[in-house]
Amino acid sequence: MNDCLFCKIISGEIPSTKVFEDDQVLAFRDIAPMAPTHILVIPKTHIAGVDEITPENSAIVAHIFEMIPIIAREEGLTGGYRVVSNIGEDGGQTVRHLHFHILGGKKLSTEMA
Repeated sequence: MNDCLFCKIISGEIPSTKVFEDDQVLAFRDIAPMAPTHILVIPKTHIAGVDEITPENSAIVAHIFEMIPIIAREEGLTGGYRVVSNIGEDGGQTVRHLHFHILGGKKLSTEMA
C-alpha cells in the first residue's frame, strides 16, 4: 500500500518510536497518546482492519495477541491495560491498516464512548 501511513512506518520511510518488533509485528508509541502508555501494535502485512481478517490472515492476529501481554509487561503495565481496535470511519479508524491500541499507565475510565 503505497499511501498507507503504517506501511511507511514499517518500511522505515517514516520514523517511529519502536517498543517491539519481530518478523510479523511492529509496536510503537502513538504520537498523540490518550494515556500515559499508548502503544500501537500493527501487523507488518497490510490488512485494512478487523473487518478484513480472514482464515488466510488470522494467524497474524493471534500472534499480535500473543505479543500484547509481553509488550504490556515490558512497559510495566502490571495493574491492567486496555486493548482497542477501531473499525471503519464510523468506528473512529483514522489509518486503514489493522492496529491495536494498548492503553495504560493509569486507572482508565469504564466509559467506552
